[in-house]
Amino acid sequence: MADAAVPDLSEILADSPTNWGRWGPDDEVGSLNYLTAAQVLAGAAQIRRGAVFTLQRLIGDPHGDPVWPGRSPATREMTLDESHWDDGKGPAFPGGMHCADDKLTASLQGSTQYDALGHVWYDGQIWNGFDSRTTIGGLSRASVAPIAERGVVGRAVLLDIARHRGKAYLEPYETFDHEDLIACAEYQGTEIQPRDIVVIRTNHLQLFFENAVEFYSDFCESGLVYSRELVSWFQEMEIPNLVTDTIANEVTVDPNNGAALVLHNALMRNLGVAFTEICDLEKLAADCADDGVYTFFYVAAPLKINEATGSPVNPVAIK
Repeated sequence: MADAAVPDLSEILADSPTNWGRWGPDDEVGSLNYLTAAQVLAGAAQIRRGAVFTLQRLIGDPHGDPVWPGRSPATREMTLDESHWDDGKGPAFPGGMHCADDKLTASLQGSTQYDALGHVWYDGQIWNGFDSRTTIGGLSRASVAPIAERGVVGRAVLLDIARHRGKAYLEPYETFDHEDLIACAEYQGTEIQPRDIVVIRTNHLQLFFENAVEFYSDFCESGLVYSRELVSWFQEMEIPNLVTDTIANEVTVDPNNGAALVLHNALMRNLGVAFTEICDLEKLAADCADDGVYTFFYVAAPLKINEATGSPVNPVAIK
């Protein structure tokens, strides 16, 4: 679709549902408000075996770090190691201790991470109607810090779309919607309950690890595709958090209108749904397929970074 034919997001989302004001004019965590103490207990009730799965992808993976085009992968640098003492430049600690230190240079959106609700917008307003100029120099409203302060804890359900479709991974441009999520849950013998944290496996990033050059040459990830009905389903089900194993949680370019990242705006900006991206769901998915249990206790807390647009995170699933 030619750029000239792509409608503005304000047109695409003109009648899309919104949660602005639902939790007051100053709210900065949106649909995470659905994760009450009752949801924490509902999540804890899913623990039966004590099996623990961490969902963060390795930063500095020798096989490469998948990131959004234009972002640089994280780089780690040693700032102190035994070579400093070999050269006679190591600090002298009482008692003779030696040590190692390093530092990380990274995009805060360049690994498994949470988006701030103020990360994307259109028409000059971010989540809850805050002025988009509050993003200048740092997000003074709806940054990732309130999410980090609150934490994300509740009952989660894995929807293994790739296995449901009988594929090792979903292809570029491949889409699915809420009806596919419901069908996947039924196939798994799983119930999606209101206020569940929805975790979706596509294994699309396997394509990155097979051939990174080809992966970026015609970049369009598989994922959820916008419809008003899908957004209404998220609102009616009171979904607090969308978690996926892709870089952007949705099909990169909407095949129906040519716009980029429509659901970032429809779900995050308008409904306040928290987005968690670039997760490694392979071990969890294999275990769910093995025991037939696709629900689990989910707990995550991004780093507390002032005014940041996002933050690395290592979510934990416990079964």
